Amino acid sequence: MAMGNNENTAPTVSLASVTLEVADAGAAHRFYAAFGVERHVRLRESAAPTTGFRGFAMALTVAQPGSVDGFVADAVAAGATVLKPAAKSLWGYGGVVQAPDGTAWKIATSAKKDTGPATREIDDVVLLLGVEGVKATREFYVGRGLTVAKSFGGKYTEFTAGGPGAVKLALYKRRALAKEVGVPVEGTGSHRIVLGSTGAASFTDPDGFAWESVALAAAGA
Repeated sequence: MAMGNNENTAPTVSLASVTLEVADAGAAHRFYAAFGVERHVRLRESAAPTTGFRGFAMALTVAQPGSVDGFVADAVAAGATVLKPAAKSLWGYGGVVQAPDGTAWKIATSAKKDTGPATREIDDVVLLLGVEGVKATREFYVGRGLTVAKSFGGKYTEFTAGGPGAVKLALYKRRALAKEVGVPVEGTGSHRIVLGSTGAASFTDPDGFAWESVALAAAGA
């Protein structure tokens, strides 16, 4: 989906799925199965031109540093590259890897010490969208029925998940998100991601992120 603007109106929606558009779906399936996150994303082959930062990242929240290290190690063993080595910070412990398809994945925990054996359990999966104006895009999504769970002015907004185990949606300033995952902010072409909507209509948000109705997609529309 190419980066751009759209002012369409649509019924109330929530985030039902995240589809990553990849050059080789078979290879991507193998990577995400080895990484341990295959059930959280859908994959679709695409040759849409894209360069640089695609304007989004995926984030995993886990229980402790050992679990962060485990996910990072499995991702690297499956072919990912490290954008930010896992390390302690003021807020906890985390690192960032980039999948072979180009998607950046942040793995983090608020804990600074292990309290038991590392596990493969994931507490939350969050889709981070890099947008030009957090406040304006927040209002766009609130107008479509999403509920704000956390908001820090024009810096960050997180919406309530659509249901247990669902991927959460959050907004960052585009430049801040690029810095967070350790890549240059420049990027052109397709975002290479499609968000599944529970609504009856497809639409595009102010920053060019495409939403498609999962009901229509399932019906072959």
